[in-house]
Amino acid sequence: MHAVNTFIVEDSPIILTNLVATLEELAPVKVVGSAPDENAALRWLAAPDNHCDLVIIDVVLKSGSGLGVLKGSARNGLLARRVVLTNYATPDMRRRCTELGADRVFDKSSELEELIAYCSEMGASMDAGVGATG
Repeated sequence: MHAVNTFIVEDSPIILTNLVATLEELAPVKVVGSAPDENAALRWLAAPDNHCDLVIIDVVLKSGSGLGVLKGSARNGLLARRVVLTNYATPDMRRRCTELGADRVFDKSSELEELIAYCSEMGASMDAGVGATG
């Protein structure tokens, strides 16, 4: 299955380490980079030599926010899919993230299996020639 090149925006080193290990073990994911805050994420995503198929974004960051990453990504025309993985997946937050360009919103505490399935489906669609943005 095609590896989904993934960039993760997460400020907790423990959560980041566990998320990378889980996704790379259980889904066709290759983590190509990460950032702990909004500015670092937007810099990485805007750099011409960096490429990813998927961006996984936490909403609450120590500096800036995941909402800012979504806004900046949309403004810069980022082609990669964007999903939010948050502890604050309320109906209002889900709506707001979707309005800002998130393809999906997953709750960290209860929807990790759904995120893994999403990544697996994305890898399968890439194998079928649909591509990351299809």
